[in-house]
Amino acid sequence: MTPETIEAYGVRLRRNRLTDVTDTAAACADPLTRRFLPGLPDPYTAESARWWITEGAPAAWATGGAAYVIADPATDRLIGAAGLSHPVAERGQAEIGYWVAPWARGRGVATAATRALAEAAFAAGAVRLELLTQEENAASQRVALAAGFRHEGVRRSAGQGRDGRHDLAVWVRLADDPPGPTVRLLPDLPDGRLTDGVVTLRPVGPADAEVVYRLHTLPEVVANRVPPAPPTRESVERRCRRAESQWLAGRAADLAVLDAGTGAVVGGCALVYDEPSTGQAMLGYSMLPEARGRGLATRAVGLVAGWAFEIGLARLWAGTRPENLASQRVLEKAGFGREGLLRGRLPGPDGTRIDSFIFGRLPGDGTG
Repeated sequence: MTPETIEAYGVRLRRNRLTDVTDTAAACADPLTRRFLPGLPDPYTAESARWWITEGAPAAWATGGAAYVIADPATDRLIGAAGLSHPVAERGQAEIGYWVAPWARGRGVATAATRALAEAAFAAGAVRLELLTQEENAASQRVALAAGFRHEGVRRSAGQGRDGRHDLAVWVRLADDPPGPTVRLLPDLPDGRLTDGVVTLRPVGPADAEVVYRLHTLPEVVANRVPPAPPTRESVERRCRRAESQWLAGRAADLAVLDAGTGAVVGGCALVYDEPSTGQAMLGYSMLPEARGRGLATRAVGLVAGWAFEIGLARLWAGTRPENLASQRVLEKAGFGREGLLRGRLPGPDGTRIDSFIFGRLPGDGTG
């Protein structure tokens, strides 16, 4: 059992009080709070808050969990909530959760509260804490990383929202994990972008769905997809919504390629960290027809490769179909060397298999 009051990292965790009714109701009626806590009563009223304070929170404590107000130590005013739920005593396991009131966001409250509660739970005997987030909730995943949690996987269809079931990303911290934030495999780009003055690369986001869909349904781009089939609009929208989550988990850096002069998206480039144990990642790219023949793909590949080696990757590779001479020229100009042919490596149309040329680049390799 964690203590009734925890004070650390600039926040106070304490029990709920009836004097918190007004602030609880206001915070839980906020659209952003409701977006990621779909189980809240709708509408959330003062009576809803009163029920939580007098019945819901005490029940959490009675079943081996915890339900705290996050309070400002200077005023004791509610600025959020944090708690432990779904305890599994025989495993020493619980799920940690939180929300932050609109008037306290952007101050590191969630990270501070999560760190404080996790440390108190471990001191009380917990061995494993899970933090579950919607895959679109990148802000919460950044909290998990800052609080020392590591990405463990995805629980398919584990969440229930107003629009049906959805996947949940699983972040875990163990009692013997090292203190401090989790070191990311793929850190953020410096200043949020890469540029050489001619092309600019930035992370893909939800607003890019239209242009990404256009790009990846071009026949020549579809022919180089795995498998060679066009994506659905829904799958592209989901990819763009979850791109930041994939980046934070260390799986892939999905980038939009922009014309630096106009700011228009002209293509895409992705770094897929397919083998972290050896420091190897795969690089892929494609350009819209109006941007081809200007050397933009070569510039984009070179920028991404330089960034990848700066953050510690040891090897990059890319593959092309033997007949894709344009892509091979891009790679050679960007410093990749042809390493061999893998016969029948890729799935082709109608059950066929396609050969693939493999290109590689190491940190010390120069450009072509």
